[in-house]
Amino acid sequence: MITGSELVRGDRTDRNGPFLAREALRLGLEPARIEIVGDREDELEDALQHGLAADLCIVSGGLGPTHDDRTVALVARAAGVPLETDEHLLAEIGDVSRRFAARSGRPYADFEAGVRKQATIPRGALNLGLAGTAPGLVLETSQAVVVVLPGPPAELQRLWPRAIETAPLRRLLADVTPPERRFLRFFGASESVVAKALEAAGGDGDGVEATICARDFEIHLDLLVEPGAGARADQLMRTMLDPLEPYLFAEREASVAELVLDLCRVRGFTLATAESCTGGMVAERVTAVPGSSDVFVGSIVAYADHVKSAELGVARDVLSQHGAVSAETAAAMASGARSRLGADVAVAVTGIAGPGGATQEKPVGLVHLHGETPDGGSGLEFQFPGDRDSIRRRATVTALHLVRRLLTQSRDSPG
Repeated sequence: MITGSELVRGDRTDRNGPFLAREALRLGLEPARIEIVGDREDELEDALQHGLAADLCIVSGGLGPTHDDRTVALVARAAGVPLETDEHLLAEIGDVSRRFAARSGRPYADFEAGVRKQATIPRGALNLGLAGTAPGLVLETSQAVVVVLPGPPAELQRLWPRAIETAPLRRLLADVTPPERRFLRFFGASESVVAKALEAAGGDGDGVEATICARDFEIHLDLLVEPGAGARADQLMRTMLDPLEPYLFAEREASVAELVLDLCRVRGFTLATAESCTGGMVAERVTAVPGSSDVFVGSIVAYADHVKSAELGVARDVLSQHGAVSAETAAAMASGARSRLGADVAVAVTGIAGPGGATQEKPVGLVHLHGETPDGGSGLEFQFPGDRDSIRRRATVTALHLVRRLLTQSRDSPG
């Protein structure tokens, strides 16, 4: 259960529900629902009553010091246990708040009521420690194990491993067997093509459950394999991959950016990007991967033509004869990124993301990509559909897949 009126109103996107669902599945628990609830007391109480009918109810958010942070009190009410002030927690939260008060030049008295509120927890609840000033809690009822975690994703993810190690969660998990998970990742095939191949191979069932999802212009197929169904999963994968082999890029849960970085490491290559219409989005995807600094050296975002010339060495006659959005300019940008940034591998993106800037010859959605490695280079031209955001995101993903293909080909080639 994810709480917060800002989520219900669309002001923020829920990141905790998907994370917790994936974690539950990894541990062998079948998620029944992800419920997003506002801060109204009656709605929260109703959702908790339903949640406590499950074996495990995880609640995030509503642990702060203000009047609309009601989660802890309502969990206690739903579980039928009183609230008590935990003196150790009171001192711990008080220390954090005193330091903040001193830094902000405010009297501690401004925080005292909120500190006591956050240190008041259901009787019998286990304290997982603090993330900020909000404690994570685990409460075991006659029916359910209730895990209460902070709303900020980073804080929730920091306390979640502690919850798994508590005795109530260990007892619950002792009775389940995590299913085997298999992952197939496709690029260039549509969701319907993958679904058709799955159906032609016999479909799921008999201990194998398949989920197909279009994500970031890729098609992700996940298989949950129950104990004893391994042979059935093997047969299903062999049969369906026969027509889909050209589109398969991974059989593990890894992003294309992770794969590109791994391929560079294998060859001892460094990587750079030169970007126009994507404005640094390719570099952002790469640097979002922890440890990318051992491969990625940098990016040049060259939006204006004079920056393409000055920073990437794109010849002015190339720009004047072919234009900023052209195969020739993309190739020159990639070459310039390699030489100027001292990288072994570079990818360049230039295009018209719209809604303006188009001509009859070069419409909105036209994108030129070029990748270059020590073993050679390759360019691609696409006409992407969609709005500005969609075109930029699709160009970003396609640029990374271009690099992946170039590195895979160079890795597999003789010599």
